[in-house]
Amino acid sequence: MTAPGPTFDVVDLIRVKRDGGRLPDAAIDWLISAYARGQVPDEQMAAFAMAVVWRGMAPDELSRWTAAMVASGRRLDLGGLGRPTVDKHSTGGVGDKVSLVLVPLVAACGAAVPQLSGRGLGHTGGTLDKMEAIPGWRATLPLGRMRDLLAEVGGVICAASDDLAPADRRLYALRDVTGTVESIPLIASSIMSKTIAEGTSALVLDVKVGSGAFMTDRSRARELARAMVGLGTAGGVRTVALLTAMDTPLGRTAGNALEVAEAVETLRGGGPADVRAVTVALAREMLALVGLDGCDPAAALDDGRAYDGWRRMVAAQDGDPDASLPVARHVETLTAPTGGLVRRVEARAVGVAAWQLGAGRGRQQDAVSAAAGVRLLAVEGDRVPAGAPLAELHADDPVRLARATRTLAAAFEIGAAPPVGSTGPDRVLERITSAEE
Repeated sequence: MTAPGPTFDVVDLIRVKRDGGRLPDAAIDWLISAYARGQVPDEQMAAFAMAVVWRGMAPDELSRWTAAMVASGRRLDLGGLGRPTVDKHSTGGVGDKVSLVLVPLVAACGAAVPQLSGRGLGHTGGTLDKMEAIPGWRATLPLGRMRDLLAEVGGVICAASDDLAPADRRLYALRDVTGTVESIPLIASSIMSKTIAEGTSALVLDVKVGSGAFMTDRSRARELARAMVGLGTAGGVRTVALLTAMDTPLGRTAGNALEVAEAVETLRGGGPADVRAVTVALAREMLALVGLDGCDPAAALDDGRAYDGWRRMVAAQDGDPDASLPVARHVETLTAPTGGLVRRVEARAVGVAAWQLGAGRGRQQDAVSAAAGVRLLAVEGDRVPAGAPLAELHADDPVRLARATRTLAAAFEIGAAPPVGSTGPDRVLERITSAEE
């Protein structure tokens, strides 16, 4: 990577953004390149990021910023696979095991799905953590091997290499410790720079909305979705976004091995109705973007094609699809303190409980327990008598159970009135196809 011609004074650029100005394209290119090379110190980039939090970015400025992020590293070439490429990115939620079902499902319909995934942090789980609950499975693939598997199997779930959008990798870590995470331009450019660098030709965004999501406000989630769709289009990637509800957990499990088991159940034609519905909705969008909409993803779940694809995909990355998944050494049951209707199962509290049990991490370097997590035995709309089982808490360390039990108990609201604001099993709130909708 070489530096662009002109150089700039970082303090001047901070002042421009602080005062609501728009940076020239050359200044954006230089700032991102210099930061990626370590020539701009963290304290100056932190000040610039805070100015963006307060002042935002114009659409064309954000597009240039994202392109500079992509240009800070390598952009993969996924041409010549014999299959059209399409991916899905989720902004994260509680119990979101959709990728595990979606990748082999869309691959079974003829597409190549290069799912470059991450690890969980806090109350939302990570796809790589879930897959690593499968004995032998490897998250890291060389580029050549990834291309081979995309051509042969149609789908991979793996870790992104360090040379994809390295400027974003530095900035992401900085934002996490400087109070500059909650900026739609910075969130959108972070997500889309990595996705564009991945080299896929089409993308469907699953933007979660609700208490268990990063975006709890629907209007801000819509704003984020529009920004990302605009960035994808500008980057030459056909992009559509769905806003999906995340006020209650997706499915009945939160935790790595527990979610893998539920994903496999869905791949075999069963599973919770909401997991299946969201997966099928996303699959239809992905297939339409690459001209494969003649394949019915619901049928591919029911007739075994998706499950066969899952087995091939897992085995290709050295996992054993027939191996038993890890089981927690300690399981406790939460019971209903009173009878009535389950009016609410609050997603964030369930996610926090799973994290407290060991399923998640507080810092990126922390280890996770593959077996820990929560299994819901009652969900919104169920009628339960006093003393009925509401959920199971799974942990390897019994010390974790007491605190997580208190957290999980607070997730349930039981009363006489029916649930308010339920979106039904499909959970799809809106579809966004342009930056102006």
